[in-house]
Amino acid sequence: QVHPVESGGGLVQAGGSLRLSCAASELTFTTYAVGWFRQAPGKEREFVAAISWGGGDTYYADSVKGRFTISRDKAKNTVYLQMNSLKPEDTAVYYCAAPPRPFGATLSAKSGYEYWGQGTQVTVSS
Repeated sequence: QVHPVESGGGLVQAGGSLRLSCAASELTFTTYAVGWFRQAPGKEREFVAAISWGGGDTYYADSVKGRFTISRDKAKNTVYLQMNSLKPEDTAVYYCAAPPRPFGATLSAKSGYEYWGQGTQVTVSS
């Protein structure tokens, strides 16, 4: 089991940047793929980005491609989501998640993830 915890959310103007962090106390976190998802009020939780357990493969939703970058620092046991050129439609609660087992596939479907953080609010003003 891993217990991811998000941080770094806040209020930013359109065009601005934020960096979200997803950390876990378990050292095994470095062996899990990690996904970022977001949920806006009244909408379904949607995929944003994911990174393989090795860090060599990354995947993005079309809506954030070219603006967001996912990365991981194994020494810090942390996965980051750098968000640039933010738009009001990026406003949501952002969650990071890990799948049920280590060394697994990197998935975009939320059904493939078992361990979820509590979320961090990102608000982009126009």
